Amino acid sequence: MPAYADHDHENDVIYFGRTNYRNAMRKFGIRTDDRRRHVYVIGKTGMGKTTLLENMILSDIYLGHGCAYVDPHGDTAEKLIDYIPEWRLEDVVYLNPADLDYPVGFNILESVDSSKRHVVASGLMGVFKKIWPDVWSARMEHILNNCILTLLENPGNSLLGVNRILVDKDFRRKMIAGVQDPVVKAFWITEFEQWDPKFQREAIAPIQNKVGQFLSTALVRNIVAQQKSTIYAREIMDQNKIFIVNLSKGRIGEDAMALLGGMLTTQMQLAAMERVDVPEVERSDFYLFIDEFQNFATESFANILSEARKYRLALIMAHQYIDQLDEKVRSAVFGNVGTIITFRVGSPDAIFLETEFTPRFTQEDLVNLAKFQIYLRLMINGVASDPFSALTLPPIAQRTNSTQDVIQSSRALYARPREVVERAILAWSEMGGESAGLEDTFKKIDEEKKDRKKARRPQFEYNCTRCNTLINLPVELDRSRPIYCEECIKIIREERKKPKYESKSSDKRDSFVPKQETLPTITEGQIMAHEIKQEVGLSALIGSKHLEDQKKQPPTSVISNPQPPLIPKNSIPSTIDINTPPVVSQIISPKSNETVENEASSVEKKRRRRRRKKTNQTIDSGSVNSSENRPLPPVSSSPNLGSNNNEGEKIFPW
Repeated sequence: MPAYADHDHENDVIYFGRTNYRNAMRKFGIRTDDRRRHVYVIGKTGMGKTTLLENMILSDIYLGHGCAYVDPHGDTAEKLIDYIPEWRLEDVVYLNPADLDYPVGFNILESVDSSKRHVVASGLMGVFKKIWPDVWSARMEHILNNCILTLLENPGNSLLGVNRILVDKDFRRKMIAGVQDPVVKAFWITEFEQWDPKFQREAIAPIQNKVGQFLSTALVRNIVAQQKSTIYAREIMDQNKIFIVNLSKGRIGEDAMALLGGMLTTQMQLAAMERVDVPEVERSDFYLFIDEFQNFATESFANILSEARKYRLALIMAHQYIDQLDEKVRSAVFGNVGTIITFRVGSPDAIFLETEFTPRFTQEDLVNLAKFQIYLRLMINGVASDPFSALTLPPIAQRTNSTQDVIQSSRALYARPREVVERAILAWSEMGGESAGLEDTFKKIDEEKKDRKKARRPQFEYNCTRCNTLINLPVELDRSRPIYCEECIKIIREERKKPKYESKSSDKRDSFVPKQETLPTITEGQIMAHEIKQEVGLSALIGSKHLEDQKKQPPTSVISNPQPPLIPKNSIPSTIDINTPPVVSQIISPKSNETVENEASSVEKKRRRRRRKKTNQTIDSGSVNSSENRPLPPVSSSPNLGSNNNEGEKIFPW
């Protein structure tokens, strides 16, 4: 170890540029005390900002300072670990989330002092609001803030508990039992638990969505969900270690990069504030380099700029243009930063920065700077100098090929195997993979779903019509109609199944035999009616008196309607089996024995009606044709067809 590694750092100077002083190019740098007032670097991409930061942090590494470098691109981080001197290999803490086989443990909720819990909650809230500025509502912030404060009061939790405390009722009540803060406890008992289940689901769904995006990937979960951290910011700062963070957004994603970077920045702030228990003269300086710091510049970042100096935490920040910063952070930067370094910038930034470099440099000067050329206002012994121009130094360190040594050393000291980490996370979530345990878990989930489904249905109270028992039903029924309970419904159904024919006495009920149905029979009248319809015709249906009159008349030479022979009564059976072949027995279905008489009488009435009508027509025609009104001769019931009477011819057309 070099002798200067253990010296007094108060008079150290970090060289980073050359300037023309009295017609000679001379190197210059910044002292330790002036660095405590922070350094701000701005400029377009490719102008030399990263090289400036590399030279400064490598100078700190070789001088034995404690420092950290947060790289959102990953290139500088991979370059730095290849320039580590041998005597500082064990001081390097290399955090690379892309190293899935050996994740580093970083639990921001672990062992936080009660006086700093609100700082952690505020820092995490700032990170989430920074990532999703347009979707974060006041209600979401209120719920998440109480979730974080509750988990902070119960040791052994991590960010994995945020979603669990919202959906797992048993876990939530267990956490509430350990809360001492009356305001936080009142939120869960008198507010959250009183919400309607549907309203609860709507309120927590956005939080589950946002937090779940990070924790659903093993890359981030295996780092932030470990109960026991393997890296401690306070230890890194007090022991002057080298903390290199590779947050390559191309490997882990932009959101994961912003989350981890914001959490690390918040943790650094907490670690610096915890040094209040150490006298100021005994606090070692620690330098935090943040490239593209707009990705991590939350509202709590402004507090670091204003308070970190007294805790010996110095910031060196670099980014590309001012509009990347929020107004609050922008005001904090230009209100607290001691040294401002600018490379070539755009016109909007030149207008803003002109107030810092006037009257020496104008807007035109700021937008026309060459590569590696800078304008700066340097803090010298606590006083800001006049603006001057300079050139940044080329890379000053030599490659030591220490990459593999740094990775192996950091894995051995600050990482755990992936299998061990995932097994511990499963054990914490109480889902270790045993089949019996999973069956009980799924059974419990199904029961809760049924309970929630019943709770969503409206319940109406009714009294059973039969037994007057109070019953609850999910539908609204007509109360004027009978309503039965389940027991009464079973009884009524059993009663309806009993036979209809029951005697009052038990003996008759036992001896009751159902009546046997007999085959239908066909009567004599039904047969005659069918035969008359099919064979005889309307003239054969005249009554018996008319038949006798027909027999008394003398036979004529012309027979128009011969009468069919009558069927002897004795030759027709009284009943006919329906199974016999005759067609008559299969077709006829009259209902009465008087069918023949009824039909005959109706036919007789029709014939009389026709006769009367024909007679009236004849009389009318005769009265019209005759010139005198004389009485007509009587009408014969049977006209004499052989008569030659002229008058008869006028009356009867035939």
